[in-house]
Amino acid sequence: MLHIFLGLIGMIAGAAITIYSEKMLNAFGRIPIFDKYLGLEGGSRLGYKLIGIFIFFISVLAFFNLHEQFVMWIISPLLRPTLR
Repeated sequence: MLHIFLGLIGMIAGAAITIYSEKMLNAFGRIPIFDKYLGLEGGSRLGYKLIGIFIFFISVLAFFNLHEQFVMWIISPLLRPTLR
């Protein structure tokens, strides 16, 4: 039951970060690494949007209680023995 509540809170936070990226930029300032690699003018805005989308995606996984399966799917090639 807690995963539903935390997932819902995370989805709201991720959506808010994505929607209000301009206000986040004004409140917290530019992020130099995003400006360096994602462009000078819109790099930080895009960075805030990517962070918001990432938080939203992880929260959807937590909401549906799929976060453990997702992590195992990601690291399964490292854990699987190689066949020779």
